[in-house]
Amino acid sequence: MSTKLKSAVIGTGAISKEHLSFLAKSQHTHLASVCDLSKAAAKYAAKRFGADSTYTNYQQMLDEVKPDVVHILTPPNTHKKIAKDCLQAGVHVFCEKPITPTYDEFQELWNFAQSHNRWLIENQNYCFNEKILAIQQLITDGILGEVQEVEVRIAVPIRDGGIFADENLPSPIHKMPAGVIHDFITHLCSLVVRFVPDFERVSAVWSNHGGGNLFKYDDLDAIVVSGSAHARIRFSCHTPPKAFAVTVRGSNGYAETDLFQPYLRCVIPRSGELLSPLINHFINGCDLVGASFVNFRNKIMQKTVYEGMHRLLDKTYEALIDGKAPPISFADMERTNRLVNALLSEVNRV
Repeated sequence: MSTKLKSAVIGTGAISKEHLSFLAKSQHTHLASVCDLSKAAAKYAAKRFGADSTYTNYQQMLDEVKPDVVHILTPPNTHKKIAKDCLQAGVHVFCEKPITPTYDEFQELWNFAQSHNRWLIENQNYCFNEKILAIQQLITDGILGEVQEVEVRIAVPIRDGGIFADENLPSPIHKMPAGVIHDFITHLCSLVVRFVPDFERVSAVWSNHGGGNLFKYDDLDAIVVSGSAHARIRFSCHTPPKAFAVTVRGSNGYAETDLFQPYLRCVIPRSGELLSPLINHFINGCDLVGASFVNFRNKIMQKTVYEGMHRLLDKTYEALIDGKAPPISFADMERTNRLVNALLSEVNRV
């Protein structure tokens, strides 16, 4: 029989469904407990996903359940305190993004994890989506050539309703340094540093086009420069339709996808200069038709954009059990959080 690690979840907000559904089915885990300040929410989640116990006090849970891994899914301003308590109790931590409000707090938490010889992993799930892994493989295989440009763009109507638009019950995310955009910024930056690992210069334009006091910002347009490679980071809530577009341009060609409607379009020079564009159009056209059927099936089967999270969690638990390196390294998290810090720095604002 394969080894199973004892897991627990703290926080039963919307994202907990993705974590709990993985933990309930994985051959590497045993869902030991669910903790939430709401007793009713904890009991509902435990019953739905088959957890052994429920708590409203995570310290009591740590003492009594003694899990191997804890998933921290609470608001970001609570992450550092809860993570430190878990690490001090000898528990590995998988934490939702953003792992901390600031870069300095991330460094402090990482050093604390190192001093207790425990894993600390920030959820960077979109880096493990199928199409992103496919683009990485195109780079590894030399098909795209040397990376020259990357663009990561998110467009979501955060002002039109939902948890971020309620003035009577503001989300805790509004208090983050980037406001609501901070809920998305880890995804934007983690994908950029996957393809452009380091950076020398950053220029960021933060705007509040919709006005009012609820939102600090509703728009971000930034350029990241690393030698001859450039990256653009774009967030907008005013340009429909919804999109999570990633484009990587290399010295030999480019690849692009939209993680909200996954497809992969790859354009490269092919044998026969005159026929090359036609061949690209034909191949990509067939791929797009296939992607349309897959996306339709995924909607029917209720497969979500979080497919990369289950892949990341599976790799994380496998690595823990086998004593291998984690799928998200300190370097991955450090570069991501350092880029977030650079985007927010006053000296880099245009």
